Amino acid sequence: MKKVSVYAHLKAILLGPFTVTVIIPLAILYLSKDIRLGWASRISTVLGLLLLIGGLYLLITTNILFARIGKGTLSPLNPPQKLVVSGPYRYVRNPMFSGVLFILLGEAIFFGSIYVLVWFALFWILIHIATQRIEEPRLIKRFGENYLVYREHVPRWIPRMSPWSGDMKDEKR
Repeated sequence: MKKVSVYAHLKAILLGPFTVTVIIPLAILYLSKDIRLGWASRISTVLGLLLLIGGLYLLITTNILFARIGKGTLSPLNPPQKLVVSGPYRYVRNPMFSGVLFILLGEAIFFGSIYVLVWFALFWILIHIATQRIEEPRLIKRFGENYLVYREHVPRWIPRMSPWSGDMKDEKR
């Protein structure tokens, strides 16, 4: 199993989450002239920042797990070679996407931008469809029975109350 380069990880992050959570929201805020720092109450500022921090935590943690355990990146060009079912993946199947969604929602609340909120909703719809029609069939093909068992016990979006610690076959896990 080959090791994926730091460059491959950075490229995947820049093309994926960075574009979705930084480039597109900045473009939306700039084009809509919807930048209202200081507009909000302290509650919405704190809530927005907490969501941003939580989303960044999930994004960083899941990328580290993909590199260390999965031996791959978030990019379909260098996907994980092993099924990652530890850390936040014990609670929810898509914590990386959840992290991106938390960041987008945090930005929408922090900036008080209805347009960034619309982007959050649109992105969630897009990834929901993509995970069902593209990602999950690929994972079934790549990891077989192990992924099917995992999918049966761990929800896609709403986290489990307790971590899943199921047994799976050790091949390609």
